Amino acid sequence: MFENLSERLERSFKILKGQGRITEINVAETLKDVRKALLDADVNYKIAKTFTDTVKNKALGMNVLNAIKPNELMIKIVHDELALLMGGEQSELKLKGSPAVVLMSGLQGSGKTTFSGKLANMLKSKKGKQPLLVACDVYRPAAIEQLKMLGSQINVPVYCEEENKNPVDIAKNAIGFAKKNNYDTVIIDTAGRLAIDEQMMNEIANIKKAIKPEEILFVVDAMTGQDAVNTAKEFNDRLDFDGVVLTKLDGDTRGGAAISILSVVSKPIKFVGTGEKLDAIDVFYPNRMADRILGMGDVVSLVEKAQEQYDEVEARKLFKKIAKRQFGFDDFYTQIQQIKKMGNIKDLASMIPGVGKVLKNTDVDEKSFTVTEVIIQSMTPFERANPSCLNGNRKIRIAKGSGRNIQEVNNLIKQFEQMQKIMKKVQTQGIKGMPNIIPQRK
Repeated sequence: MFENLSERLERSFKILKGQGRITEINVAETLKDVRKALLDADVNYKIAKTFTDTVKNKALGMNVLNAIKPNELMIKIVHDELALLMGGEQSELKLKGSPAVVLMSGLQGSGKTTFSGKLANMLKSKKGKQPLLVACDVYRPAAIEQLKMLGSQINVPVYCEEENKNPVDIAKNAIGFAKKNNYDTVIIDTAGRLAIDEQMMNEIANIKKAIKPEEILFVVDAMTGQDAVNTAKEFNDRLDFDGVVLTKLDGDTRGGAAISILSVVSKPIKFVGTGEKLDAIDVFYPNRMADRILGMGDVVSLVEKAQEQYDEVEARKLFKKIAKRQFGFDDFYTQIQQIKKMGNIKDLASMIPGVGKVLKNTDVDEKSFTVTEVIIQSMTPFERANPSCLNGNRKIRIAKGSGRNIQEVNNLIKQFEQMQKIMKKVQTQGIKGMPNIIPQRK
């Protein structure tokens, strides 16, 4: 996401970097290029112009012309203004009711049902909530079945009344059911509708009036670009929703919706969908998104993802093994499983400053993990625990047993030895500029 915008902005700042002397003229030239980059990313013209005017005024006010590193100072100003444009601070989900009720709204095909499942999964696994999913889409064929399937995957119950075609009654009955059965959060999935469909817009307004939800989320497909912003305004005029969810940010989107939407509807982006899996949901942090747009990575989010998957006791055991040179292929295999749980490898790499740009045109094949796994599984327990015993005969047997060639086995062993060295270095020195993600004994 934002790859094209990131590249364009980088080129814009080179206008300053390559100059022997910084002047008001080349500052203006840089910002003109920044404005073009924003417009190409589908940012609203008025927003792009106001943004660059604000940056110019701040840059001249901070005396960029006489700064020691004007290029870096300009990047900082643009970064801070981008973060403000997208909301400044992360906006929390309000869940104070008993039960707390979250109402989903949005266009047809925006991803409301899938996001409802993702949100339920996140609240259950990370917040310790007891969510109830409610099927109020009585129009789309198989909508109820889709929600039931999602609920079964995350072990969250789904309330539905398949014979009842009144979404208002279903929503009210579901809240009563939640109170009786001690569900603390109710997530109501509604039918997709068009902003021009008066009857359907009245229906969701009636649901809101009947159940008085703590949160109304507007779910919008980021792929629709500037249309997403216009649609958000239409829905907000009718529903006065509390926050926006941008889905499909993992697709080939130009990112303009994320940058423009707050300025148009004055409502924060609260979540983004970053993939098809039910854990592919991220809280939206404007400051971190500005980091990623400007190619600075997002180390904080990467560390948080690692901490979610890492068991504190296992982490200490692992580091003891590294210290005693007992790190084997079983441990290597376990690390692969942890990494796979964290998400798409290319997305994870893009969170490391500078790496995302390197991988832009690289096909990161996650199937390579499968090759690694079958080779390790073809080793005996002794071989996995004692990698140094892997002589030529053993390698040939492992290659035959895994259905791979001897070169692939040798490559894996080489990668393993490199990882041993890196992990030993991390344990003794840490990684410069990165927080320590392994919990320390107090």
